[in-house]
Amino acid sequence: MTNNERTIPNVAEILSHVLRNIEPPLQPLLLAALERLAAERYRSWAGDDHPNPSVREGLLACADREEEIARRVESLDPNASAIQDKLLSDHPELLDLNRTLFEGRPLKVQFAMQAQGEMAGAAAWRAYAAAASDSSARELLQSCSPLEEANAAFLRGLL
Repeated sequence: MTNNERTIPNVAEILSHVLRNIEPPLQPLLLAALERLAAERYRSWAGDDHPNPSVREGLLACADREEEIARRVESLDPNASAIQDKLLSDHPELLDLNRTLFEGRPLKVQFAMQAQGEMAGAAAWRAYAAAASDSSARELLQSCSPLEEANAAFLRGLL
């Protein structure tokens, strides 16, 4: 492990700590809300005038995949939006963490952190799928993992 890798926060560990405080049936909806925050981060990185058009397009594609994950998971509960609002209201530290975790770090470090988070997300969706009793929910949750992995692969390609 390089010295730079040691200074990168362990996003998977941080996410695990966050989710421990949330009732298990609500965790996928919270994670879906965090996917939307990640989409915002990708759009911010892409900006309107990114110097490399192919990187900009790739970052926007990552944002689209994050939104797609959120849409899929939210489709499992007709009250998803209200539940997510309550979760974020009850845990305002999550919004602060989302902002401060990446703040002030070099862009490549942010990409490495996000790639790590994408792989943690892929593992989480597989775990939620394995625990789902309904086969259609299981399939839907499982379908989120490849989207996360695609984002991680893109980001790793930028490092």
